[in-house]
Amino acid sequence: MSGALAMTAGAPPPRPRRIVSLNSCLDAMLVHLADRGQIAALSHYARDARASTVADQARTLPYTWESAEEVIDLMPDLVLASQHSALATRNALKRLHVPVQRFKVPRSIDESLGQVREVARLIGHPDRGEALVARIEAAVAAARPTPGARRLTALIYQPNGFAAGPGTLVDEMMAETGFDNVARRFGLKTWGNVGLERLLADPPQVLLVGVPAPGARSWADRVMSHPALKVISGRMRQVRLPERLLYCGGPVLIETAAAMALARAQALKEGA
Repeated sequence: MSGALAMTAGAPPPRPRRIVSLNSCLDAMLVHLADRGQIAALSHYARDARASTVADQARTLPYTWESAEEVIDLMPDLVLASQHSALATRNALKRLHVPVQRFKVPRSIDESLGQVREVARLIGHPDRGEALVARIEAAVAAARPTPGARRLTALIYQPNGFAAGPGTLVDEMMAETGFDNVARRFGLKTWGNVGLERLLADPPQVLLVGVPAPGARSWADRVMSHPALKVISGRMRQVRLPERLLYCGGPVLIETAAAMALARAQALKEGA
């Protein structure tokens, strides 16, 4: 486990009573692991069903827009932040000696499970962390194809041709669920862009495209109906995958694993 996620040896810290999360991925972990009364606020992203897997629960809980003033007014004894959380807010909390724990974006399933355990330890519920880890591991195991099953080449394709490459959590999830990520042959390192022309020239068997917001016409949505794709329709199947399942680890992986297994089954049914 990386140093950023390493657990502190010795006695567990006192159980915090007022926890604020500033990140949508940490929101999901907090909802799954904390007592409701411990949650002083989630991020505003948590309420958006297009981006959050805990939107229903989040709409019944307080939230902030990540400003230092809002967070300080809540008098938290623990703030969970990501490396992308507002720097001004983190600096203000540091000056006031508010405990802030910052987490990196996990790049593997193991790193993600380490974060689950660390959050659970910090909030005083390590047993819940172990239980959640067991559920995630079971979901990933259930989503794996049977030994010897045919693997499918695939690419995650999002607005502006944004795709997941090697060294990302979603790349490992693709591998676990029977897909071989072709982002490597397009030269991607972690996240990057794949132009439509390059996709047409060397298509995968499956294109995993994000589900657009209701009523919206996203770039990815237009790609799916682009006339040029008719030329390769017999070589590449297109399957929708909710984008909210592509960016977070922790409990979100339970849904991600099931969705990817379903996508693979659908692609095979359609002749991939």
